[in-house]
This record gives sequence, structure tokens and C-alpha cells, in this order.
Amino acid sequence: MPEQRIALVTGANKGIGLAIAQGLAKHGLTVLVGSRTLENGTAAIQSIGASAHAIQLDVTDAVSIAAAVERIRAEFGGLDVLINNAGVSHAGRPGMTFPEIMKTNSLATAPFDDVKAVWDTNVFGLIAVTQAMLPLLSQSPAGRIVTIGSAGGSMGENSKPDNAHRTMYGNYSSSKTAAHAATLAFALTLEATNIKVNIACPGHTGTALNNFSGARTPEQGARRAIELALLGADGPTGTFSDEDGPVAW
Repeated sequence: MPEQRIALVTGANKGIGLAIAQGLAKHGLTVLVGSRTLENGTAAIQSIGASAHAIQLDVTDAVSIAAAVERIRAEFGGLDVLINNAGVSHAGRPGMTFPEIMKTNSLATAPFDDVKAVWDTNVFGLIAVTQAMLPLLSQSPAGRIVTIGSAGGSMGENSKPDNAHRTMYGNYSSSKTAAHAATLAFALTLEATNIKVNIACPGHTGTALNNFSGARTPEQGARRAIELALLGADGPTGTFSDEDGPVAW
């Protein structure tokens, strides 16, 4: 892999996204820390160093995405790695605990605006950013796209009657299922190119997404995504995995 490759991580001002950005910087990449507000991104890069740059990027805003593409092209000359990390678990309810929020997760009862808000970020935002960045990635000799997935979105696992967690399969989990499918579609479309597209499951990681209820640290959750971002020419594409191996689709 050539040095000073350029990586963009969406939603990277905190949590797993920030840990991925930190890890990629340690591997010698120039890291673009995508953040909905430039202020939060600027604060986040202080923990990374001179190889990190904050970039305003709201994955649900077409104008923001287009501006990010133009800045990357003009200031950095290209893009080698895209990490689709930005995600939300709910539409946001100030003052509600995570268990209370999860009670509104059922697709049978969730307000449609809540459903749309989650899917706008987790699915349509992922597609919009990936499409927008493809012209830059296609110019890289070793383009890499990594989506942060979730075993909670595995249809194979949730279809098992003995899976105790399947009762939580609702708005968020189904949006991750759709994100997995969209990522696989990109992988199949790009299979004959130099761009490898894979999904990394971070495991149950403690972040703001789950009110810090996860047992794994962001650094642990970032490991598989970093490995996939750094894949060599003989690496796989179109896979869904965690640190222990393949995850069921």
C-alpha cells in the first residue's frame, strides 16, 4: 500500500468513527474526519494529530455531500478509503433513557417520521455518500469502502426462534439490514474494479448510539473496519465479518 493514502470517515467526531480515524492515522493515512458540524470535527482531530483534517459532512444533506466532494478533490487530490460509519439508532427523544427509546423501535408502532429519520442516515445517507465519492475512489489504485454493520441486522440470526435478541429487531436493526444489502450491491457492481467493498461488525460497543451500554471499547469496535480499510490486492470483497470471522447475512 502506498503511504499517505487519503481516508474519509463519516460520523467520525466521536465513538467508533473517531477510533477508526485514530487507527488509520497511526497506519500513516491522511484522515478526513467527517462531522455534521465543523466545530465538533475540529475538536475531534486534536486527539489524532497533524494527519487529520475536519470536514463538514451531513450524510442526509445533498449540498453538504457535494461540498465535501469538491473540498476533497481540490485540497487532497483524491480519495482512497471511505468508511461509512455515520449512523443513528433512533430519531432522538431528549430526556428519554435508552430502554425507553427502544420501546419506540417497533415498526408496528414507530411514528413514520422516526422511521424515516433513521433510514435517511443509515441507508439513504450511506448510498448518497458512496455514490458521490465513487468518482474519487475510482481514481485510486486501491480503493476501499467499509460500511459499519451490525449483527443485530442479520436476517439469518434474527430468523432463528431461539435468538433472544430478535425481539429488538425493529426500526434500527432493519435499517442496518438494508445498509448491508446496499453495501453488497455496491460490492457486486464494483467487483471487476480495484475497489473492494466490505462490511465490518464492531460488536456490542459502548457508544452514544446505545447510551454507552456496550461491553466493547470504541478502539476494539474499530479493529475490523481498520483491517478491511487496509486490505491488500488479494483481499476479499463483498463480505460481512467481525474480528472472529464471517457474520451471517
